Amino acid sequence: MALPQGIAMRGGLWQRLKRVALTDVSVLVKGIDRHSLDDVERVLAEADFGVTAFDLAEELEDKWRRGTLKTPDAVRAWLKQGIVERLGGTVHGSDLNLGDGDGPAVVMLLGVNGVGKTTQIAKLAHRLQAAGHSVLLAAADTFRAGAREQISVWASRLDLPCVTGTKGGDPAAVAFDAVEAGTARGVDVVLIDAAGRLHTHGDLMEELKKIARVVGRKREGAPQESLLVLDGTVGQNALQQGRTFAAAVPVTGLIITKLDGTAKGGSVVALRQELEIPIRFLGVGEGLEDLELFDADVFADRLLSD
Repeated sequence: MALPQGIAMRGGLWQRLKRVALTDVSVLVKGIDRHSLDDVERVLAEADFGVTAFDLAEELEDKWRRGTLKTPDAVRAWLKQGIVERLGGTVHGSDLNLGDGDGPAVVMLLGVNGVGKTTQIAKLAHRLQAAGHSVLLAAADTFRAGAREQISVWASRLDLPCVTGTKGGDPAAVAFDAVEAGTARGVDVVLIDAAGRLHTHGDLMEELKKIARVVGRKREGAPQESLLVLDGTVGQNALQQGRTFAAAVPVTGLIITKLDGTAKGGSVVALRQELEIPIRFLGVGEGLEDLELFDADVFADRLLSD
């Protein structure tokens, strides 16, 4: 399978692993030494695999000792399989749940400042438009400076209706008005820019719960999706954000951003395994087309490409 354009894992994870552990093919016959095993774990940790780095290194040692991995290709195939399994198996991010068609589907996007949430909303709106769906945007991130203006600009570029509130106004009221407007206009999907302030603020979590309750009263089953946007380059901070948001609102999927041209692809594995929330999309650039439906098999191939 040809690898689609998108993520370029700078530095070459597989190249680095071969360099620290497979410089001599006789290693596969004689067995790996402790120093090389530590180097494997270090390379994986540097790629942001988190605790998975230790798990994979231990499994690799066991496989080597049993003599079941006898060639570099066998090592790569085993490692790819381990990554795919930790990403949820050979599945890809499914298309969005757009409800029963009896009114607009409501999709909330959550995330802290700086993760690229509003840009991902624009990409998602563009993707939905390309699939033939009508979309309405809602600027419910009322406390972040410039948030309303930013989403209004995207709405104008995409020729989409947009509901905004007043600066510092009630985010739930904006969400309510947006669902009401979407229903009146007969649109297919209402995309809500739901949160942006620091995840450590307890009042933000209460606001998220309130938004979910309000849209649920206005549209049965809403929100149909609550997608959490996480920066794939910030490691443990992303994990903490994920735990905090998931404790407030049932998160149906992850959008992981800032993976264009980085060597931190292991963060995708760590986030999927530790948060146990499916990955739906990857943000792989700044363009409107740079929102990619997640595919575990393709991602693992990329991660281990030469």
